[in-house]
Amino acid sequence: MGFSGLVSLGVGLLYWKQNELIYPRGLPAGSRTEEGVPKPTQCGISDYEDLKILTPDGETLHAYFIRPANSLHAKALTFLMFHGNAGNIGHRVPIARALQESLGCNVLMLEYRGYGLSTGTPDENGLMIDAQTGLDWIRNREETKDTKIVVYGQSLGGAVSIKLVAQNQKAGDIAGLILENTFTSIRKLIPSVIPVARYIAPLCHQQWTSDEVLPQITKVPILFLSGLKDEIVPPPHMKQLYSICKSPTKIWKELPDGMHNDSVGKPFYFNYVRDFVNDEVLGKQFQVKVMD
Repeated sequence: MGFSGLVSLGVGLLYWKQNELIYPRGLPAGSRTEEGVPKPTQCGISDYEDLKILTPDGETLHAYFIRPANSLHAKALTFLMFHGNAGNIGHRVPIARALQESLGCNVLMLEYRGYGLSTGTPDENGLMIDAQTGLDWIRNREETKDTKIVVYGQSLGGAVSIKLVAQNQKAGDIAGLILENTFTSIRKLIPSVIPVARYIAPLCHQQWTSDEVLPQITKVPILFLSGLKDEIVPPPHMKQLYSICKSPTKIWKELPDGMHNDSVGKPFYFNYVRDFVNDEVLGKQFQVKVMD
């Protein structure tokens, strides 16, 4: 096979296998097994529900609904969490615990189709159906329907969150959006993640054009959390999103030593979240103590 044939083969593989590259739901090994999805009890959480939520197109989504650690200090607040492109919700339970303990909030952790114990195969349209299904679940459930909603997305979850909030902001129940280490678009990210594929990036059918969608959000406060040592999503992606954001309240916070997957564990991360929730979501009359 000549050089041109190898190039054609490479282009074909990247095009037809791009879902496997963008949504590596089998990583780390065992992520799609019962044993590979950690339960909240393994992180000391007892008040939670292990859910199976049906989507309008017939998929079954695995989710955890976690209640505040101390019911006496519970707030009328629910976080809707969207994870990155690998692993499952069980791997993010420590984050949910930090949120519910420090903020007195409910947390709905939703597992995308094809991830963890959810059925189906992930793609952009499917993940947005999943996201809307999770939001509608919060809106329709008796104990959460009157709470303020904060949509929180990490990496790919940030792209999901941006699109969901843009499509739902007029309802008035989404009170905040938190974005961590997310990208402007998949096509613009490809040259950094897969340099050899830079010339075929326009062929990518999984687009996630957050740089086009984010400016549509004009009614919801947004917190940007950027790890400056992110080795997967170059930090300028986050800075670009911040610069084009048209929300009347946008807050920029940097994690100087934060890499792509460990920014959440860096100093002041949850302080920034706490301050944002207190000041922009709940109001100054609801001050809560954060766990450092």
